Amino acid sequence: MNDDDVLGFVSIHKDAAANPYDQIRQQVLDAIASGRLVPGTRLTSVRALAGRLGVAVNTVARSYRELEQAGVVETRGRHGTVVLATGSEGDRRLAAAAAELVQQARQWGVDEGRALDFVRAAFRGQ
Repeated sequence: MNDDDVLGFVSIHKDAAANPYDQIRQQVLDAIASGRLVPGTRLTSVRALAGRLGVAVNTVARSYRELEQAGVVETRGRHGTVVLATGSEGDRRLAAAAAELVQQARQWGVDEGRALDFVRAAFRGQ
């Protein structure tokens, strides 16, 4: 499995009643609901996932399109498809605050590890 294959757990069961695109869609929804896929996670590319699963590119594209229509992912052109903040108002606000923190950290030249150190320290201080 490639490091960029965050959907390495997705599989197609040929004997299942559900179509392959629906199996993919449901497995992604389940992973989001369980917290396995968090807001901001970039999904495996359509072509890469189709190749790994042995299905047509259009099958994966349909799954992603339906997930986007449901409001759980967003396709950002060349930047791929990412999980949106779903769930509670707190989750949505926290995802927005995290995105702002990342933007500021990058602007100030602070790497991910150092930024996470500050977040952990803030939690310990509360």
